[in-house]
Parts: sequence; C-alpha cells; structure tokens
Amino acid sequence: MEVLQMSQTQLQERVEQELERNVALEQIEPDGGQVAAPSSEDPPDEVPVERPLSVGESGEDFERARTFEREFDESSWHRVTRRNDDDRNTKMEMLASAPARRERLSEQLRQQWDFAEGTPSMLAAGKWLVDCIDDDGLLNADLATIAAQSANAQGGPFTEATLAEVLPLVQQHLEPVGVGARDIRESLLLQLQSKLDVDRWVQPPSTEDRAAIGDAIVMVRDHYDDLLENRLPRIAQQSGFTLERVDAAKERLRRLTTSPGRDLVDDDPLRVMPDAMIEYDAEHDRYVGALCDGPVPPLRVSKSYSEMADREGIDAGTRTFLQEGIRSATWLIDAITQRRSTLMRVVQVVLDRQRDWFDQGPGHLKPLPMTEVADTLGVHVATVSRAVSGKWLQTPRGLVQLRKFFSGGTETEDGESVSWEAIRTMLQEEVDAEDKAHPFSDEALTGRLKLRGVTIARRTVVKYREQMGIPPARRRRKHGGGATR
Repeated sequence: MEVLQMSQTQLQERVEQELERNVALEQIEPDGGQVAAPSSEDPPDEVPVERPLSVGESGEDFERARTFEREFDESSWHRVTRRNDDDRNTKMEMLASAPARRERLSEQLRQQWDFAEGTPSMLAAGKWLVDCIDDDGLLNADLATIAAQSANAQGGPFTEATLAEVLPLVQQHLEPVGVGARDIRESLLLQLQSKLDVDRWVQPPSTEDRAAIGDAIVMVRDHYDDLLENRLPRIAQQSGFTLERVDAAKERLRRLTTSPGRDLVDDDPLRVMPDAMIEYDAEHDRYVGALCDGPVPPLRVSKSYSEMADREGIDAGTRTFLQEGIRSATWLIDAITQRRSTLMRVVQVVLDRQRDWFDQGPGHLKPLPMTEVADTLGVHVATVSRAVSGKWLQTPRGLVQLRKFFSGGTETEDGESVSWEAIRTMLQEEVDAEDKAHPFSDEALTGRLKLRGVTIARRTVVKYREQMGIPPARRRRKHGGGATR
C-alpha cells in the first residue's frame, strides 16, 4: 500500500535511497549488469557500500560483512554488479544541475534591510517590521498589534508612532515594490506610484499609460470598494471619468500583483512526471496504455550477497544482517511489481469506461465511482484510491490527473450518464460564451444547463461556480466599450 500510493517521482527517490543503504539490492544495468569474474592474479574488487541496512545499527555487523566479503573464496565470486565511478559521477552531475533552493522571503528581506542606512533605532524598528512581513509580502498585522508584540524585539519595544514613521522607509527600500504594505490596497498604490517615479524608469511609459496609471491611483485610493464590486458606472459618475477611462485604468490594474512577495519565493512549478502514457491505435481503433517507469531502474537481489548469506561458517550476526537486507530488497521488488500491475489494471478500466472523454473531450466524462472499479478488479476500494493518488496520465488531450476520471454524476433528460466534472465543463463553456455586458445570473446558468439536458439546483450551480473561481454576474459584467459577445 505504501509503494502503491507513491507518485513516479516519490518511487524514484525511494529506490535511490534503498540502493544507497541496502547492500543486497542492486540495479540491473542495460547490458545485463554483469562483469567478468576476476582472474586469479587480480583480487576481487569490493562492492562499495556506504552504510548498513538497519537504522540504528552500530556498524559492527556491517564491518563483519565487509571483512567476510574480502575473505570470500575467489572461486565463489561469480558475476557481481558494481556501482562504478561513472554511476556516481552521473548522480553528482544531476545534483549539480538541479536548481538551488530559493531562500525564504524573510531571509531575503532581512538581507535587503541590512544595506539600509539610518540611525540604530530606526534600523532596529525597520528590522522588526521586516520580520512581520508574511509570504505574500504584506504586514501580517496592524501597526498597533506589531508594536504591542515588540517588547522582546532587538532594540524594542517600539511605539506605534515610531513604526508608522519608519514604515515608508521600509517600503521604499525593499524590493519588489509593494512589499511591506499594510494591505492589498496600499500595495497596489505603491506599485502604481512607482510606475510614475522617473528614477525607476527603464523606458518611459507612454502618455496613454501614464494617464491610465493616474486614473488607476484615483480609483484605488477613492473608490476601492466600488472597484472590488465592479461598480464601474458608479466610479465614472463619482470621479467624472468616462467609462472608457475607467476600463483603461482597470486593465492597467490587471498588470499588478496582490502578493508582491511571491515574486521572490515562488519557484517554477514542479515538473510532473506521468505514470502512464495513453496513445491512440488507429489500426485497431482503440486507446492503449503503457507505464512510464523509465526513471525507476530494474532491480534484483544481489546474487553474491545471497550466496554469502547461505554460506556455512559465517557468524550469526553477519548472517542476520545479510538476511535482513535480502528480505528488504525482495519486499521492495515485489511491491514495485504489484504497483505496476495494479496501476495498469486501473488505467485499463479508465480506457474502457471513458472512451467518450478521449474521443470528444472533457464535456463527455462519465461517472465512474471507485467502488465500481474496485468490484471490477476484485480489490478493496482503498487499493483503487491509493493507485490513483498523485498519478498522472499523458494523453492525446494533454497531461491529466488519473483521479480526474473518477467522479460521481447524474443522468441527463435523455437518460445518459454525465459526471459532475462534465457539468463543470458545461458551466465554464456557458460563462465563456455569455454576453459580458449582460452576464448570466446563477438562475440563468441553471436554465442554460437545463437546455443541455442537465437539471441541477441553483445552489449546486453556485457551489460549482465558486469552486471554479468564477465570480458572480455583477463582477463579471463589462461596462461601456468593454462589452463583447
């Protein structure tokens, strides 16, 4: 169950760890992993091992095994797979090529503040403020609370007035712009004002861009609540702007970030390694799957250590150590084999039951409960759940989570089964196609789905809309010239 639940990357890491710590487990090389037996003139090389198998081992059993290995009769050394220097060099090259872990935001901001200039009291207060910045780049509390918590701070305690005086200096010194703001509104204003700062220009903004930035500052400063609720006509009425100016300013705001600190700490998304590859077989008009287990090398139990464990004359401690390693290696090999078999059987069920999805797309996903798959395969539902957990499929329609294909659903008015995931796809399609000047209300979306044969309650539409991050109609509405079909 443990190995079955692992993703491809996790399994690869587990195998690498076991190869390093278990002397009885070895990797089968592409050429068969065999080397010629040593001649009588050359003593057998040692199989390099770094540490004993068992956690907490004193090391005595391990050293006994190495001593016994040296004294082992040369004629008994058949074909031993060795982890040579090339293998180690390859691993070191992979580690050297891996991107370095980024420092935490707090560490980077402290390093920036270390270059600030000012009086010792100002620098101490600024450092305390820097320590109170969260991962989004915003202060995690109001100044009164931060001041009350500064009793044990270096150079503290600090009054609220002192922190308020130092805060603008912190905001001006830290990068990226917007870090150190008290809330999103202040962060947006800092970012907008920096666009008009001549000293920061790499390339001067156009006249139209400067005008849009100025209007955006007014909207964020004086009409923030209306902006959040997309009440653009009201902003135009109160500010004296035309709707075109309001739309231009709103579009300029889209280039800003509400979490400036994430620019320093968010690494690139982790690359997903598919567990299985799905391809279309045109000759037989079917989809076929194959496991992508290339990164996980083929394994076997070391023949030499198996023979050592069975050899007469070794002491009980060495024999026990070797037997533990052999059992652990056998367990891992069997678990990986079982994982491959179970995962392939689950994938085959998906190919059989979800043919319409592969042919026609997300809107044709069928309900497929895990209990039904478990009954089909004759296994417990927990086994199916672990088999699909964290697994990805490379399909003709892109990279897809295996769990996506397992969903409940309902029936259309025509009696066809449709999954909840397919209904979400339909909902997204309706929102994408609506007239943005007159977006569909939740009641209207319910009616649109009914026209497509799907009858669900309005509250279900609201729940799915919120889960999908689709704002309500009033916030989707575009005003003036921004209305499009």
